[in-house]
Amino acid sequence: MGPVEFHVLGCGDAMGSGGRLQSSFLLSSGSSRLLIDCGATGLLAMKRFGVDPGSIGAIALTHLHGDHYTGLVFLLLEARHVSKRKAPLAIAGPPGVEARLMSTMELMFPGSTEIGYPFPLTFTELRAGAATTLLEAVITPREVVHPSGAPSLGLRVELGGKVIAFSGDTEWTDALIELTRAADLFVCECLHSLPFPNFHIDYQTLQSKRPQLSCKRILLTHLGAQMLGRAAAGELELECADDGMKIAL
Repeated sequence: MGPVEFHVLGCGDAMGSGGRLQSSFLLSSGSSRLLIDCGATGLLAMKRFGVDPGSIGAIALTHLHGDHYTGLVFLLLEARHVSKRKAPLAIAGPPGVEARLMSTMELMFPGSTEIGYPFPLTFTELRAGAATTLLEAVITPREVVHPSGAPSLGLRVELGGKVIAFSGDTEWTDALIELTRAADLFVCECLHSLPFPNFHIDYQTLQSKRPQLSCKRILLTHLGAQMLGRAAAGELELECADDGMKIAL
């Protein structure tokens, strides 16, 4: 297993603040290509940043909101009709992930779910506290606080001797302390600058909780307009993601 590369394909919020693409992150190690989330702009991001969709062997979803999973509809259509994919594809997500994706696909492209795929497509339901292996990655979910019609999950990914933690979307919860334990990188959503009661983390709260987090590095994502303004003004101490960013771990 080679070194791990972390590639930001999209780090924006649901509203596209700052013109950013929606949440999608690629982890690569050796021949393993694992995608974490695939927002509506996921396939666009792959083509913009030179990532072959056919090289991705597995996709893990933190939760079932449109800006985190609906890009799979376009990915599957491209695999079926354009690239004629043959390699297997594994999709993992919260309970009900297959039914939610198929119903979304049918709403967006009626009749599309009645056609098969020229490649093996499998679904795995992720459950809090239960480790799941996808490719060479071991994924351990923790339930977080973010209503999405199914349990929303933070993901702890062990790959190539590294640990990368993803908050998904959530307000502050102590589950993040264990999720990020000794992680090499914590990809943390931070929609707001100040406390705001709508199931998202804010910068002020995250800064106050930072001493409890033993991760080596924090990368902020899913920034709202106010947070983007503060980042541009150089007012933030924590590092912020950008679309297309690559980090070698």
